Parts: sequence; structure tokens; C-alpha cells
Amino acid sequence: MLFEQLGLIEPILSALEAEGYKTPTPIQEKAIPVVLKQRDLLGCAQTGTGKTAAFAIPVLQLLSENKSKARGIRALVLTPTRELAIQIDESFTAYGRGLNLKHTVVFGGVSQHAQTNALRNGVDILIATPGRLLDLMQQRFIQLDHIEMFILDEADRMLDMGFIHDVKKVIAKLPQKRQTLFFSATMPSEISSLANSILRDPVRVEVTPVSTTAETVVQAMFFVEKNDKRKLLAHLLEDGKIKRALVFTRTKHGADRVVKDLHKENIPAEAIHGNKSQQARQRALTNFKNSKTRVLVATDIAARGIDVDDLTHVINFELPNIPETYVHRIGRTGRAGAMGIALSFCDSEEKTYLRDIHRLIKSAIPVISDHPYHVEPPPAAPKPPTGAPAGAPFVRKKGGMRMRMRMRM
Repeated sequence: MLFEQLGLIEPILSALEAEGYKTPTPIQEKAIPVVLKQRDLLGCAQTGTGKTAAFAIPVLQLLSENKSKARGIRALVLTPTRELAIQIDESFTAYGRGLNLKHTVVFGGVSQHAQTNALRNGVDILIATPGRLLDLMQQRFIQLDHIEMFILDEADRMLDMGFIHDVKKVIAKLPQKRQTLFFSATMPSEISSLANSILRDPVRVEVTPVSTTAETVVQAMFFVEKNDKRKLLAHLLEDGKIKRALVFTRTKHGADRVVKDLHKENIPAEAIHGNKSQQARQRALTNFKNSKTRVLVATDIAARGIDVDDLTHVINFELPNIPETYVHRIGRTGRAGAMGIALSFCDSEEKTYLRDIHRLIKSAIPVISDHPYHVEPPPAAPKPPTGAPAGAPFVRKKGGMRMRMRMRM
């Protein structure tokens, strides 16, 4: 299927063509027609499935076609993190370039002056994080009386980050008559209950279950002592084919420590986590997107929603203690049909994490032993396949190993 077959108006089709988009992702193909029919939507999709376009495109079209004489915000997108809010705003800019619709983004951690100026000038679409939105509502900079469309994005992450009560406060201020689009990668009981309370006869769209890893991602596991992980990371990054790598740690302190160690090896790296200022986080993300920074080290909450084109490598410096998080992490590479590589380090303290990951994805991650810091797999870990896996991303070389890229750079 092509975007032309989804009933989209010419300005949006032209914008998509300018962005190089021709074929919709599964969630876009399923969700866009539903939203255009003005039905409520329950979208179960994880990061990297194209869900931002799945709601941004039809929202733009509906607001453009259904002119309103009422002045005020007509569509509200509520999202958990600053980075995701900024990226959603960028998506509205890209897809709505040929439309006479105004949009802006508000989030905490920065001065509200520029944001309130934009609001005074009038906006049709507002993208917001919960805290800053409630703050500006209390100051009467924002009224939600004319909302026609409400999009709740990353609902499960809202719950994880403790924002669910703020979300409910916002919902209480919305008009009863509206179209609601609800997106969540997982559906724990509290999120399911929230969805049932705010959706009217929704159409459920579900793609890529959380236990599924993309076929376009080559996975590999390295067994290593905890104290040797930084040496192994530096060793892997000797391969110049790794142009950009997103490295995950479990903690903010761990992210900062990895960056410090990489700087000692003269490897450009920056960290992104909750203790960083908004300016520092945005600068780090921009530098990474522009390839000024080769390595971006992130915690899971800070990285949620980060979307970087042509990201070839994800490296789990520390395994996540929640197995679903592993799927989310490696799903940031291998997108839009491109190949990606996900490398994971496992020390003896993480053997239970690895066992849970294997249970979730229903397979054992191939093990790479041809490196200077290899140790025998922990006893509790599943026995790895013998030999290198078919299509493995590595070949031997004297003194270690190097990576063979099976993708277009």
C-alpha cells in the first residue's frame, strides 16, 4: 500500500514525498483511515513503529478540512518527555508544511517565556508534557475549552514516570465531546482502566507485540566481567564502521561514568538523562543526530521516544532489569527496513536479567566469544549456540575482532 491510497489530501502527500516517505508502516496503514473517520483509537504499538505519523497526519488533515470559527487550541498531544514532545512537534512541522495550521510545544526545564509568547499568538495544535501544561493552565495561559482531538501518547511511560495523576487532571478539563487517540506500548491494568474510561467505542490497532524483536536487527551478546565492560566498549568502538552508537545504562550515574571513560579514550560521547538540563539534553541529541557526537549514552526514561535516522548500533552496556525494555532499546535501530546491530554486555550479576530476556523473546541471543575480555557464560544463562550464528556481524582478525556491516551506511 502507498500513502496515496489512504485518502490523504494533496498538501500532506506532497509533504510526505518531500520527506521521502512512500509506504506507510503497519500502524500508519491501520490507524490513519480510522482516525480520518473520526473514530476513537486504541493503539498498542512500541517505539519505532511510526506511531507519531499515524496520529499527526490524520490530525492535520481533519483540522485542515474541518475549519472552526472558535479561537483556541483544537488538538492536544500529551506526551511524557521533553525530547519526545520536541520530536512530535518536528513531525507536525514536516507533515503540515503545506497547511495553514499553527502548532507549538510546551515542556518544563526551560523558561516559559518563549512558550507563552507562542500561545498568545494562537495555536491550533499543542504538544505538551503534563507538568508544564498544568502549570500554564493554572496561570491561565492555556484553556482547553475548544479541544476537538486529544492524543495521549506513551501512556504506559506516563504511569512509569508517575505522571498518571497529572494526566487525569488534564483529562478532567477536556470537553466531553471530542475524538480521543490513546497509544501505549503495553497495557497494564491501570492503563487499560484509563483507556476504558476515556475512549468511546474505540477501534483497537495493535502491531509488533512487545516480545517481538525486529527481523532487521542482528543481535549479539558478550559475556564480560563487570570491571572490563568499559574496555570492551572502547575495543568495539575501534571499528570505524560504527559511525554512531546509542549506549544504554540503567542509571544516570552509570551514564556519566561511561562518558567519562570514553573521553579518556578520545571517543566523542555525551550523556542524556534526567539530571541534565533541558538545554544540555537537547544539545546532546542534536550533536548526535548531526554526527558531531559519535556515542550517546542514555538511561531508558531519557531515551524514550528518541528517533535518530540511520542509527546502526545500539549497545546495552548494562542489561535492563525489565525484559520488555530490551526489546524497546534494540528497536531503535533496524528501522524502516534498514539493518541494525544490537550488542549487549552481560556480567555475572546480570544473569537473571538475561534469562528473563531470553524467556520473553523466546530465543537465545547469539554469543560472541572472539574478543579480549570474554569470560565463560554465567551458569544460569541459557547455553549459547555453538559457533558464530549465520549472518553474524563479526569476523575474526588478528588481536581481536572487527565488525562487518551488513547494511548501507
